[in-house]
Amino acid sequence: MVKEKALPEPRYARILGIETSCDETAAAVVEEGRLPLSNIVASQIDLHAQYGGVFPEVASRQHIRTIYAVVNAALEQAHLSLEDIDAIAVTRGPGLPGSLVVGLNMAKGLALASGKPLIGINHLEGHIYSAWLVSENQKDHHPPQFPLLALLVSGGHTELILMTDHLTYQRLGGTLDDAAGEAFDKVGRLLGLTYPGGPAIQEAARNGNEAAFHFPRARLEGTWDFSFSGLKTAVLRTVQDLQKSGRGLPLADLAASFQAAVVDTLVTKTLQAARTFRVREILVAGGVSANQALRRAFLEQREFPVHFPPPFLCTDNAAMIAAAGYFHFLRGHRDGLDMDVLPTWPLFTSSINETLIPSTASK
Repeated sequence: MVKEKALPEPRYARILGIETSCDETAAAVVEEGRLPLSNIVASQIDLHAQYGGVFPEVASRQHIRTIYAVVNAALEQAHLSLEDIDAIAVTRGPGLPGSLVVGLNMAKGLALASGKPLIGINHLEGHIYSAWLVSENQKDHHPPQFPLLALLVSGGHTELILMTDHLTYQRLGGTLDDAAGEAFDKVGRLLGLTYPGGPAIQEAARNGNEAAFHFPRARLEGTWDFSFSGLKTAVLRTVQDLQKSGRGLPLADLAASFQAAVVDTLVTKTLQAARTFRVREILVAGGVSANQALRRAFLEQREFPVHFPPPFLCTDNAAMIAAAGYFHFLRGHRDGLDMDVLPTWPLFTSSINETLIPSTASK
């Protein structure tokens, strides 16, 4: 998608968003990139819980079963018809190929039938723009200010993105192995907790002592990258040692200590990057951004204002796709009916060379 035009002044527009990148079938209508008029999400969590994670073939079949009803419900909830929509924004990638195809084909059909513009959106970009969304009683809430640092934390991604303007992304670093959300899921299974692991570990940690176990924090000196595989292995070995000793597992303490290690790693490196690149604000988005300990840690520091989406917009939804679609619509971006899915589509438009990262940045 070419981005050569400057962003014009905001204008009134209603965008229909469609999201099927993984296991949520979602559609929403967003006005002026900020106000959701509807936000429908058909979750498949219960369906995939028996597998301990998302089963791709099952996900795509379920999308097919529900996509028409979800889109119709989004239009009805917004009290609009397709004729009232200015453009259709749909997740093009990254994500599961079979799931992405369902949403993209639905969007293509609607665009072909209505003549409305079609805009393909990067799923990660959608998570970033979830921080621009507000409820009816938050219209005076100011949007994130540039330059800003975005921390994307989800089941599949943990990345630091520098933004100097709308739709402009520079990737500073990301996870070298497990994403933060993936680590939560794997440790959750290790502790015998329910899927998804993030909410289960958060609940188990409520009455735990986060200092009971000192799990490692991978610093990765001289880069803005993350690594959680060593932390996951440390938890595994601790659990094995406890089981060999014949003692029961102190689930609350294990969950709290693991959660504290993840939060400390994310917050410390994000703040270091924010200082180095002299941003005005920080934005935290993605499924893991709903974690209360992570939110508390960011909000307790006073160095940078921090934006979080409302908890119900942290996980996959279509309102965030419509919000991102609005800014692409303003810039005049349009995609053709020959657009295909991009399951591994990167977000960033450029990368920060390692030579720009001070060697003392992570100290």
